[in-house]
Amino acid sequence: KWKSLYQIQGERKRIMRETCSKYKSNNRRIITPYHVSRIFVEDKYRVLYCEVPKAGCSNWKRVLMVLNGLASSTKDIQHNTVHYGNYLKRLDGFDHKGIYHRLNTYTKMLFIREPFEKLVSAFRDKFEHPNSYYHPVFGKAIISRYRVNATKEALRTGSGVKFKEFVQYLLDVHRPVGMDIHWDHVNRLCSPCLIDYDFVGKFESMEEDANFFLHLIGAPQNLTFPKFKDRHSNEERTTTKITQQYFAQLSPSQRQQSYDFYYMDYLMFNYSKP
Repeated sequence: KWKSLYQIQGERKRIMRETCSKYKSNNRRIITPYHVSRIFVEDKYRVLYCEVPKAGCSNWKRVLMVLNGLASSTKDIQHNTVHYGNYLKRLDGFDHKGIYHRLNTYTKMLFIREPFEKLVSAFRDKFEHPNSYYHPVFGKAIISRYRVNATKEALRTGSGVKFKEFVQYLLDVHRPVGMDIHWDHVNRLCSPCLIDYDFVGKFESMEEDANFFLHLIGAPQNLTFPKFKDRHSNEERTTTKITQQYFAQLSPSQRQQSYDFYYMDYLMFNYSKP
């Protein structure tokens, strides 16, 4: 079993490197704190984890906290503790020497997810549930820009953004509000052409990949990757089928443009065109 998982890793890294050398000319660029700002550090087992939202990141942070001795079990750690507790250090918090030392000696990993599924998952989480940040900041701007005859109430609260409007915002080169890590490209978040990741896991094979990774770093035997869904746990996870239902609301050209938008992620991580 391990042998085939080693082969899968080799193949994923090969495709990632080939895509980088074909499309990116930044092989000699200097790594700055900005490039490593999404990377979390676990010093005990020497792990660097680049956070990709909506690809198991909350549970990965729980695992890192347990590895670090900050909790005895992943079950004990609440969502807010994971994201707002600042228990885990980020790589950009170290000086130049500390950053380079860790990049050169720690096991660097990232987990990714099919780009359209990741996008729908982010949309459902941020816009279909009450949210005191995404509705006023993104929702208001999106509704006022893309909805004809929007009601005063919608403009006031920013609630009720439709998927089609959200995609219009995403594809707009003059978008009214900036990008957000939940729908940005993995390519931008983790700089895989600049940082040579040792391990590339996929959300779609999470359990197998995660437990293989834990085996590789020599984690305690009793630590396994948690299966629970972190938020809105009574709701079905975003599946391929659910993703298709959302994308069916778009025009063919919007679907094509969305694919073009995530083209590098599709290519680099070997996802087939939906």
